[in-house]
Amino acid sequence: MRIGFGYDSHVFDPERPCILGGVVIPDSPGLRGFSDGDAVAHAVTDALLGAACLGDIGTHFPPGQDAWRGADSMDLLGRAMGLVREAGYRVGNVDVTVICESPRIGPVAAEMRARLAEVLGVAHGDVSVKGKTNERMGWEGEGKGLAVHAVALLRTSST
Repeated sequence: MRIGFGYDSHVFDPERPCILGGVVIPDSPGLRGFSDGDAVAHAVTDALLGAACLGDIGTHFPPGQDAWRGADSMDLLGRAMGLVREAGYRVGNVDVTVICESPRIGPVAAEMRARLAEVLGVAHGDVSVKGKTNERMGWEGEGKGLAVHAVALLRTSST
């Protein structure tokens, strides 16, 4: 078994749609980023790549390259999952925590879990998504953006 940790954060951008875990969240500002800004997908991607010792999201999908401008981050996650499989691993489980005052994560957590599970090729019960506020402390608490932490457990394909 191998464990990887991922982190991502973005500031809000009211000119973009809010996409988290592949789910469009209406009535919420989006996230600034080179791709679609999906911080959940980015953190999970880094957790998977880290667990497999395959670098990070920027190594495989460098910001600044036109190929990744506005990219669907769930597509990037799927590509990273392909690399993880090629390295001989499969996902055991993934746990995600989104830190923000808004949007509320609880009402869309099940949909995010389903989208992530689909892309990762695992059961819905192997993915956890939860939201936490920062009790109005720091930049997340001031509503300037959000942060995401993700942990992934990988197993060798033979187990």
